[in-house]
Amino acid sequence: MPRIDEVKIELSIVLGAAVMPIHQLLRMGRGAVIELAAGERDGVTILANDHPIAHGVVFVNGDRIGVEITSMISQEKAAASDPLAVAA
Repeated sequence: MPRIDEVKIELSIVLGAAVMPIHQLLRMGRGAVIELAAGERDGVTILANDHPIAHGVVFVNGDRIGVEITSMISQEKAAASDPLAVAA
């Protein structure tokens, strides 16, 4: 049985979002630019296995990019804001 510290969790950082028609998406090719509804000073949402868990801000430290967690999202708020959640 795996130990808890061996469980793998996929983390994603959401910088912004864009909405576009499928025909526009299908015409995109290499080098295409998608404009996001976010600015460089806007916060990010941190997802664990596609579920929002925290908010943060992006920072640059030398040649590395990081995310500083600024607040955690409660389970109740995460469930209410999760677009993939299915109401029972």
